[in-house]
Amino acid sequence: MKKIFVLALVLAMALCSCAYAESDMEYVKGKGVLVVGITDFQPMDYKNENGEWIGFDADLAKAFAESLGVKVEFQEIEWNNKILELNGKNIDCVWNGMTLTAEVLASMECSKPYCNNAQIVVIPAENVTKYTTLESMKDLTFAVEHGSAGDEQAKAHGFKVVEVQDQASALMEAASESSDGAIIDSLMAAAMVGPGTGYESLVYTIGLNSEEYGVGFRKGSDLVAALNAFFEAGYKDGSIQKAAETYKIQAALIK
Repeated sequence: MKKIFVLALVLAMALCSCAYAESDMEYVKGKGVLVVGITDFQPMDYKNENGEWIGFDADLAKAFAESLGVKVEFQEIEWNNKILELNGKNIDCVWNGMTLTAEVLASMECSKPYCNNAQIVVIPAENVTKYTTLESMKDLTFAVEHGSAGDEQAKAHGFKVVEVQDQASALMEAASESSDGAIIDSLMAAAMVGPGTGYESLVYTIGLNSEEYGVGFRKGSDLVAALNAFFEAGYKDGSIQKAAETYKIQAALIK
């Protein structure tokens, strides 16, 4: 009888624990900070001359955290480890121009798409007339961010790759000609490649696909509904369009 009583007590405690499990919203509000996983990715998340994280995604993340009544903290991550970082609660969301791939959708609770994008080939300007088709590029080696959509597309097209930490590093590889080129997000290419940018010697050429960006949270997170409502309100009051214009990505917005 005593054993039955103990087992019943343990079961009751377990059920109570489940009934009062803390939601993601409660967890974030309880610690008073939303930790956002990012990489260095202009125009979405990058540092200004004062060392402050800015960009379209960074600015929206700050505003979203404010709407929750918490502070925001940006945590640079290894992109290939984003799911582990999220599930281990080292970060609370991945908000970094993240492509909604099958893996992402299966592993995270994701927001509605908010930006269109594509993976695009970047090569030195001096080679632009030499490599005009994917077939002409088949023997080239491209720098890609490890575990990224660019990495996936490069391999899908049979290209040889050099995997690096982030897309900024991929551009550096292409600019230094350590690799023949890079495959990165089109939004980043538009902001960082060509005349008047930090990579004037590079050009972007062929798009490899079309895709959409979303923000990822832990599976079952109630923060997703809050973010979708935040996006909807931001479109209605024009604040999202204004932020997009600041970083010249308004043409990529998905309402």
